[in-house]
Amino acid sequence: MYTEPAKENIGFYFGRENYKWMLIGLALILLGFLLMMGADANTVDGKFDPNAWNESIFSIRRIRIAPLLVVAGFAVEVYAILKRNKA
Repeated sequence: MYTEPAKENIGFYFGRENYKWMLIGLALILLGFLLMMGADANTVDGKFDPNAWNESIFSIRRIRIAPLLVVAGFAVEVYAILKRNKA
């Protein structure tokens, strides 16, 4: 006697929560890169001056906080990809 195989629930691998975490990770990465931007090392009042040096490139924001946000964003992205969909 022939019996039909059980139907599997075929759907998307990522659920709504996965996409939410992906957007959070993307926002953290973008925020980190935006915090790294700013005036160049030899820019004074928005104008290029090869004889000037701008110390703001070594600020805590650019050296510590921004890269930390970028790494945290990539960690959130990995979590979002590896998180199982409950459905």
